[in-house]
Amino acid sequence: MMTASTKPNLLQESTEISFTIPEIRAAQRDSLLNGEILLKTRSYTAWGGAVTAQMYLPVSPAQVWQQLTDYPRWTLFFPDITRSEVVHNGISGSSTVLKRQVKRIYQKASKAFLFLTAQVEIHLKVLETQHQRIQFYLESGSFRDFSADLQLQACGDGTILTYSVQATPTIPIPGVLIEQAIQFDLPTNLKQMRRVICGK
Repeated sequence: MMTASTKPNLLQESTEISFTIPEIRAAQRDSLLNGEILLKTRSYTAWGGAVTAQMYLPVSPAQVWQQLTDYPRWTLFFPDITRSEVVHNGISGSSTVLKRQVKRIYQKASKAFLFLTAQVEIHLKVLETQHQRIQFYLESGSFRDFSADLQLQACGDGTILTYSVQATPTIPIPGVLIEQAIQFDLPTNLKQMRRVICGK
């Protein structure tokens, strides 16, 4: 049994996986400001997928942050998510530069894929860096591995949201099919997220 003195520091432990925000060129910036969702896939595992998506929201990072960290509302952002709740508020830390908080959330989803309807459950550790970044780490659930990173950048009066995710489900589905499914679903889901956040 692990004692309190040997328990790992969650803030330090959660910084090991890092995602970088892709550089935005002028043409891409124009596309984002016109409402497009930009997607970039990358190779991952034979049975998993990885993708980075970006979109522009015409509201401030603080307004976006307030809604993104209201995790029960994620059922409105992503139609496949049927349940989303905070199960533990964890600890908070602060410095002169950043304020961080660790939470734990539980999500349940139902996803139709090929001829299957998969029921997915996941427990995630969430590291929040106020108004800037949300990092998600798998603790348990229907994935062999899962991590995601959501970052906010001010852009004029609005916000560019960058969402990166990499995952390998326990169901043996070829990674190329998973990437294709993500490429199809993620833009629709992000547009829905934007509609909810912007109240449109």
